[in-house]
Amino acid sequence: MADPMRIRAQAAGDKATVRVLMAHEMETGQRRDSAGKTIPAWYITEVSAALNGKVVMTAEWGPSVSKNPFLQFAIKGAKAGDKVSVTWTDNKGEKRTDEAAVS
Repeated sequence: MADPMRIRAQAAGDKATVRVLMAHEMETGQRRDSAGKTIPAWYITEVSAALNGKVVMTAEWGPSVSKNPFLQFAIKGAKAGDKVSVTWTDNKGEKRTDEAAVS
């Protein structure tokens, strides 16, 4: 996974809207390959977001979330120049973190 996330954060008034596109296969463990073997489950289980290092959102996901998931949320009190970071962990223990400045 060369490009784990694309984050955009835009301030409007006293809040910022954050949009995140995560590159992940999100396999359910129920599909089969061309040889008929089950493709192992591989999906994001936890997502968290922080504003300037303080956690502002957490979520627990499962295998029903689509491939390359998109997440959008708002953060009150964010302003231009603040740093938003998003971290995800999958069921294989892989972890990715990326950050962006609020514009």
